[in-house]
Amino acid sequence: MRHFSVLHHLAGQLNPLCRSLDLDPAVPLDLLAGLLGPHGTRSLAEPPAWPSDVADDHSPIEFSVAFNDTEAPALRILAEVPGLTPGLEANTEAAYAFLAANAARFGLATGRLDAIRDVFFTPDPTGNFTLWCSLVFRHGRDPEFKVYFNPEVAGVDRAPELVEEALGRLGLHDAYRTMLARSIRPGELGRRDRLSFFAVDLHDGPQARVKLYVSHHEADAADVARAATVVPGVDPAEIAEFCLEAGGKGVFDRRPLVGSYTLAGGATRPVGYSLYVPIRDYVDDDLQAHERVTAVVARHGFSTDLLHRCVAAVSRRPLGAGVGLIAHVSLRLGPPRPGVTVYLSAEAYEVTPPRSVWLPAA
Repeated sequence: MRHFSVLHHLAGQLNPLCRSLDLDPAVPLDLLAGLLGPHGTRSLAEPPAWPSDVADDHSPIEFSVAFNDTEAPALRILAEVPGLTPGLEANTEAAYAFLAANAARFGLATGRLDAIRDVFFTPDPTGNFTLWCSLVFRHGRDPEFKVYFNPEVAGVDRAPELVEEALGRLGLHDAYRTMLARSIRPGELGRRDRLSFFAVDLHDGPQARVKLYVSHHEADAADVARAATVVPGVDPAEIAEFCLEAGGKGVFDRRPLVGSYTLAGGATRPVGYSLYVPIRDYVDDDLQAHERVTAVVARHGFSTDLLHRCVAAVSRRPLGAGVGLIAHVSLRLGPPRPGVTVYLSAEAYEVTPPRSVWLPAA
């Protein structure tokens, strides 16, 4: 397998994923090649061109399947677009070039992006990324595009300032201030509660969103349930139950729990909430992760057969032989599309051994 190219490996996963979800793979495969650019031809025998934080093994792509309450499931690709000579600044330029190349083709609305892109620009960026792209594919429709900014691009301490400036420009200042007051543990902003992603949809439809993500380090189910109460209609008991079912009990002291808040113009509070559980850090292997996610999907009324087909489309190994193929699972509450999303790693470069192998014998 190591003589395969990056594109060959990823296309070999994307094609059956599309077939499982009744999607025509032509456009997704074309856009995948555009995201990778010249780096798609690199052999997997070579190390990654850039140590992308999209995935644990530095693959530049992550897949996810969104099970929706009100419509058919959707497929998503999250990507860090590598520059010709990859680096934080070069990757940002490559991402903007990719968006520009597809703006007219898919009718992208970039007004909100143009209004804030300078807020998250710095000549000396820090952190693991500056700009990621997300593509969402739904049956019979053009793909939807979204971008993720890194609020900590100028340092952790400046993240609240940058987010406030960006949301102010978009008319979302009031909802942001309410969210901070209700969702951040006292004295923990920039410490255990960090502003980790700022996302903008690149369309002008009624369901276009701005989303702010908060990473809750060393939190438990009660912490995120309380953080979700700022969103009208969200049941904190449902959040806590999902957290425990997907991730287990106790404090999440490895990768953090992440909550995202959907912000809408004119609203003084967030209108939607999602909780992301980094399940790969809280299971022994992907067999255990698969069992937990299957239970979550079934409890929310979605097809476990479809889940199994999607996992099989991506996996190139027995589930018990590693951990991290199933990276996250999220619960989405409120508009525009409540449901459950399962995040699948490409594992193009490396498979993390199961934790049962790491532990000493009793």
